[in-house]
Amino acid sequence: MFCPYCRHDSSRVVDSRTLEDGSGIRRRRQCPQCSKRFTTVETTSLSVIKRSGAAEPFDRSKVINGVRKACQGRPVTADDLAVLAQEVEETVRASGNAEIDANDVGLAILGPLKRLDVVAYMRFASVYRGFENLDDFEAAVQELRREELEPQTAAAKVVQPRFGFR
Repeated sequence: MFCPYCRHDSSRVVDSRTLEDGSGIRRRRQCPQCSKRFTTVETTSLSVIKRSGAAEPFDRSKVINGVRKACQGRPVTADDLAVLAQEVEETVRASGNAEIDANDVGLAILGPLKRLDVVAYMRFASVYRGFENLDDFEAAVQELRREELEPQTAAAKVVQPRFGFR
């Protein structure tokens, strides 16, 4: 690491901390030659491969903008969208791949969006899951209804302790 002040070719790490959003590491460094301190930020690169085959760096704002369209008219705040974008980025980074297909990013949005707002989820899913007719919408609605009933069904199956005399 070159010192930005004197261009010395090494530096000593004084402090390391994870960035607030967990996307990288902030390091405080000190040059052994001029003793000045400077900060570096280390992140892993993540490229999104578009349909055209072009690669571009992952950008949370693109996730937010895409989801914002599906959330128009819904009770979803800017903070909700920021949290969703962070969750999506964590998911795609957890895959361990340096490159990810744009369609896979869209699919990674579906889970967090479903928890945030089901109407926005249906709007977004209709594009990314390629709904072609009303049957596709019906199947997705049925799936949502089944998922909605599962926690209630699981709670009902909890075995109640029996008290009594034999």
